[in-house]
Parts: sequence; structure tokens; C-alpha cells
Amino acid sequence: MIFAAGLGTRMRPLTDDRPKPLIQVAGRTLLDRAVDLGRDAGAAPIVVNTHYLGDQIERHLAGQEVAISAEPDLILDTGGGLRQALPLLGPGPVMTLNPDVVWTGPNVLSALMAAWDDRMDALLALVPLAQATARQGAGDFSLDGGRLRRRGDYVYAGAQIIRTDRLAEIGDAVFSLNRLWDLMIAGGRAHGLIHPGGWCDVGYPAAIPLAEALLDG
Repeated sequence: MIFAAGLGTRMRPLTDDRPKPLIQVAGRTLLDRAVDLGRDAGAAPIVVNTHYLGDQIERHLAGQEVAISAEPDLILDTGGGLRQALPLLGPGPVMTLNPDVVWTGPNVLSALMAAWDDRMDALLALVPLAQATARQGAGDFSLDGGRLRRRGDYVYAGAQIIRTDRLAEIGDAVFSLNRLWDLMIAGGRAHGLIHPGGWCDVGYPAAIPLAEALLDG
């Protein structure tokens, strides 16, 4: 599942006429980079949700065997968007990916798959805050024997494997996956995996040259 429905407000003015996932870094769109990560890891099916200028994303992906979960009237956020896409994704744990990130090093989705086991309800990719290029703000998590704890010096890197059955416990239509993570953290079943390569948050225009420098390095 690739989350591509956001408004991209931090990326303005570049997003005045295109959705953020179609912004290019080093000659390739963020969305194409995300789709390639999924394909290289053997993910199938691949589902992309859309809202803002979603017709552009649909045209861009036409003929690529990628399913679209459209949110034309209301952005459902990550939790609501994932729940709406479940009929397209099928049963079982799901990999999710934020496209506004550039990675170097091993394929993060393949690494998550290799580390996943039945003790987990969620396995989140993390990067140390000190190595999180273009990150604005504090860290998100700490690790305790591989288990996640809130607050710390690790940043959620935008990729995970997560079980979806507990989405049914949340009654709101619009909600963040943070609410699901909190349930899993409380039960000791949310884990983290540190990405050993480079990572850049491409969330605002000035981050683009930083991401390109990371890729060149």
C-alpha cells in the first residue's frame, strides 16, 4: 500500500499543479521510486490511494498493474485509507510505504519481510534521528529489546509491515495509523527495524537537492 492521497501543502508551490508523489527527484518521480521498491521486494498486489489531483496519479500509473483506492470526497488519513483499501489488498499483514522518501542501501521492504515473525503485529522501519536527512522535528520512537516505545531518537522511516485485523476496532472513518500503533505498543507487539542505509524526507522543496545529493553519494 502506497499512501499518495495527501495535499502536499509543505511542498508548495511545486504541488500547486501536481500531487506530491509525482514530483521528481534525480529525474524520477517519488511514486515511481516507491512502486519499484514494492516490485523489487515481490509485493503483490500494489495499491495506491489517491485524493488531491488523483486523476494525474491514475494516468501516470495506467497500464502498470497497480490498483487505485480513490478517496475523492475526503482524505481518510493513513488508517482510514488502509482500511478502505483492504478489499484490494487482501487478507493478512500488509506492507505500507510513504512515497515522499528517498532511500539508499538495501531494499527496506525486503529487509522488513526477512525480519517479520508471528510475535509481531507491526514492524516499522526506523532511522536514527542524527542520520535522518531533511527531517524536521524530534524523533518518534525508542527501542526496548526490539519493541517500540513512544518518544526517542529514532524516526519512523515511512515503511512497515502491519496486521490489519484491529483496524475494525476503530470506529472513526478518518484516523491515523498512530492509533493502531498505540494499541500494538500497549500489547508489546509493535517492533522496529533500523534501516542501515541512507534516508531523506522529501517533504518540502529544499529537501529535493539534499535527496539528490544522498543518491549521488
